[in-house]
Amino acid sequence: MVRQATRRLAGLSSCDDGIMLDLSLMRDVVVDAPERTARVQAGATWADFDAATQAHGLASTGGLISHTGVAGLTLGGGIGWLMRRYGLAADNLTAAEVVTASGDILRTSSTEEPELLWGLRGGGGNFGVVTSFEFRLHQLGPVLGGLMGFPLDRGREVLQRYRAWAAEVGDGFTTLAAVITAPPAPFVPPELVGQKIVGLAGCWCGEVDAGEAALAPLRELRPAFDVFGPMPYVTLQRMLDEGAPPGIRSYTRSGYAADLSDGLIDVALEHGASMPSPFSQLHLHHMGGAVARVGEDDTAFGNRRATYAYNVNSMWTDPSADELHETMNRGFAAALTPLSTGGVYVNFLGNEGDARIRAAYGDAKYERLRRLKRRSDPENLFRLNQNIPPAS
Repeated sequence: MVRQATRRLAGLSSCDDGIMLDLSLMRDVVVDAPERTARVQAGATWADFDAATQAHGLASTGGLISHTGVAGLTLGGGIGWLMRRYGLAADNLTAAEVVTASGDILRTSSTEEPELLWGLRGGGGNFGVVTSFEFRLHQLGPVLGGLMGFPLDRGREVLQRYRAWAAEVGDGFTTLAAVITAPPAPFVPPELVGQKIVGLAGCWCGEVDAGEAALAPLRELRPAFDVFGPMPYVTLQRMLDEGAPPGIRSYTRSGYAADLSDGLIDVALEHGASMPSPFSQLHLHHMGGAVARVGEDDTAFGNRRATYAYNVNSMWTDPSADELHETMNRGFAAALTPLSTGGVYVNFLGNEGDARIRAAYGDAKYERLRRLKRRSDPENLFRLNQNIPPAS
């Protein structure tokens, strides 16, 4: 197996009785500011990437947590704070260096091995060891970002208003709604600390005044706390880091939804209220914008037309509580399933079997990926992943 960084929801960055290629010390980021490109080694995190690119006032879509690895996030597609304006991480991938199962070193780009580049843009780590990535960069100064929170008993009103707002807001705003436990932070009212709340988090990339105007309808809801404000992008990228500490136990189920329906809101609030761990979270990611404008067949990433991606992520610290949290998570996910499109974001997949991996791509893309796998890794050497078996 290949380990780039070590943050994987399904536990696929370690193995027993196998060979692990650990690339986590390969963290160089080289920025070509005039050309607005960056070449990144496979062990870099988004914190490494953002520090190097923001030194030039540039950025590209990364993840939502700074210690996420560039490689794994990009190869699975790459939801991030800039996606509605600039597309997914994979949409900004322009070239890569890959060591194949046969030991060949290939460069892939739009003109060199283009089918391999197509597969790397969402198809996961199935096709070789990617040792470096090249990204398109975008000018980015301070962003308007942050978090606002509401008591859970206002959740239905807040999420309905958020739904209407999100349907109209410009592509400059990437946001998510969440059911979380209010942290013991200085900006949280004492009576809410430790209580389940509805949170709205986001990033506006554009003129700050325009972002403030776009945010105004949500502020009219009078949140219990509101820490949206101008900030460096690297600060925003660290905002959620403490909510997912390294080494925590995790079990996740996820999917896509065509809309934030009243039924989905009701399930989210009912089940979210009963999450037993203060680390557990439900996230509802607003998709669309630049993500949906990329052609469905232009990359391996599937389900581009979904409006929301949801992720029920149970996290806890006590190994003796595994069954409790996993059972709760499965019940939450089962209640959401009838409200989903049937698709799933591959980076949110747990160990859920072949049918769910196929659902991440759809039948046509899945078969195209299988043909690429047959050409690049016919013996399925690279299989400790969300595996796509070679076509027969």
